[in-house]
Amino acid sequence: MRPGAAVSDGLLGPAEVRALADRLGVRPTKQKGQNFVIDANTVRRIVRTAEVGSDDVVLEVGPGLGSLTLALLPEVSRVVAVEIDDVLAQALAATVAERRPDLLDRLDVVHADALRVSELPGPAPTALVANLPYNVSVPVILHLLEAFPSIVRVLVMVQLEVADRLAARPGSKVYGVPSVKARWYGEVARVGTVGRSVFWPAPNVDSGLVAITRTAPPPTTVPREQVFAVVDAAFAQRRKTLRAALAGWAGSPAAAEAALRAADVDPGARGEQLDLPAFARIAAARDAG
Repeated sequence: MRPGAAVSDGLLGPAEVRALADRLGVRPTKQKGQNFVIDANTVRRIVRTAEVGSDDVVLEVGPGLGSLTLALLPEVSRVVAVEIDDVLAQALAATVAERRPDLLDRLDVVHADALRVSELPGPAPTALVANLPYNVSVPVILHLLEAFPSIVRVLVMVQLEVADRLAARPGSKVYGVPSVKARWYGEVARVGTVGRSVFWPAPNVDSGLVAITRTAPPPTTVPREQVFAVVDAAFAQRRKTLRAALAGWAGSPAAAEAALRAADVDPGARGEQLDLPAFARIAAARDAG
């Protein structure tokens, strides 16, 4: 698409994004992690990759000027857009009314911090589809998957490094806390890469598309919080063996070793070698002991 070319079907191109931002007096800020998508083909790709349909209620976080919102609305039953920015939250419905008035009744805008949202208007969301602010992407994903168990599919665009961490498998150098915690909620995969030129302003890094398909957590006798406490402790000091890294969590190195052996985990292993069921076994072993 040539610069400044009009976009059919109501979607926003580079000229429309900048004109809308100027009209609203919006200047993207690093503090809020704002990078607006200016390429209509990218939002079409996100919607297509998300595999959402007419029965879906989509939760979108950080809709910004509405680029992705406008691409989602024709394909789904409803979009609930959660926006923390005062000006952007107030302007989104007007943008949809201007560009796709026939779809305005499918939109709900919630002016709130996505990290604190615990309920939403209308039917329960079935999917999370979002271009997430880089600085809060992992906490937002984990919070919303926990708060809304009705979400069965996730497709998010995040910083490429974050995408790799979320989708990493045991043994990988980037496998860590996000990898394990995301796996509690479902199967995680990196399903695409997005160049920095589709954003305004262009970030210093590329982005990745991450898909999560909800599955049941591993069978365990202890709650999620206790499993996550083990995960946090294991990766707080990555270079230490689990016997040493979990000493504070367990109360002593000996207690950590006992829990590890009861869970059939080598005390000399490191956190990056363990999958989620192993962390769940460790938490349960200490609880039982």
